[in-house]
Amino acid sequence: MAEIGRLLVVVGAVLLALGAVFLLLGRTHLPLGRLPGDITYRGKNTTVFFPLTTSILLSIFLTLLFYLMGRFRR
Repeated sequence: MAEIGRLLVVVGAVLLALGAVFLLLGRTHLPLGRLPGDITYRGKNTTVFFPLTTSILLSIFLTLLFYLMGRFRR
């Protein structure tokens, strides 16, 4: 039971940290989600949004971050 409690505390802390990061990023007015290459289709009754360029940049950033974390962990 103690392991589940620790896991829930860690997951909660990670979610709290991610929420704080998103709040801070929202105040910086970065154009994430509105970059050239992000696809937006607006029809009469529907809107479809696919952030292609933002997804690629985020993937590159996270790949480098996890690579560096793994590199320094050894």
